[in-house]
Amino acid sequence: MNSKRFYYDIIIAGFGGQGVLAIGNLLAYAAMNEGRHVTYLPTYGVEMRGGTANCTVVISSNEIGSPIVQNPHASISMNLPSLLKYGSRVLPEGFLMVNSSLIDLKEVSRNDIELLAIPVNDIANENGNPRMANMIALGAFIEKTKLVQMSSVFDSLEKVFDERHHGLIPGNIKAIEIGAEYVKSRAGL
Repeated sequence: MNSKRFYYDIIIAGFGGQGVLAIGNLLAYAAMNEGRHVTYLPTYGVEMRGGTANCTVVISSNEIGSPIVQNPHASISMNLPSLLKYGSRVLPEGFLMVNSSLIDLKEVSRNDIELLAIPVNDIANENGNPRMANMIALGAFIEKTKLVQMSSVFDSLEKVFDERHHGLIPGNIKAIEIGAEYVKSRAGL
C-alpha cells in the first residue's frame, strides 16, 4: 500500500431491492483486501424491498474515527429520491454518479461536481439480466474512480455472497465488466 495518506467516503443509495447494500459491501471488502482501513454502514427503511436503502463506505490509509458521513466525496444515486437526498451533500469538486434509467438529468442541479450519468437499468436489460443493474453501476464507479482494483472486487464476491449464490458470481463479474466498459468507451467523448 502506498504510504501517502488517503481518505475517501461514498454514499450509495436507492430503493430496497436495487442491491445498493451489496455493492457497498463489495467495495468495502475490496478495500480491505488491499490493506486499507474501512467502515461500512448499511441503512434501510422498515419496508425493505421497495423502500429506501443506503450505505456509507469510508476507505482510508489510517484508522477511521466514525462511519457517519455528512458530505461525501462521492455518491451513487440509483433513483430520484436518493439523488434528491444525497446529491446536494456531495463535496464541491466531488463525484456524483446517477442511474439515468430512472433519473432525468434535469434533476441534477450541481455544476461544481463531476457527474457521470449511466443508464444501468437499460444496460442490464439489454444484457438479459435486469437484476444486475447494481453490479453495472459498481463496475462503472470503480472504472471511473480507480478507488480499488477490479481484481479485489472479484476476489470479494465469495465473501459477500452467501455460498448458495456462488453460482451467480460469473454473471456478476460480467456485469461489473460491462459497467467498466461503458465508462471506458465514453472516456474519449
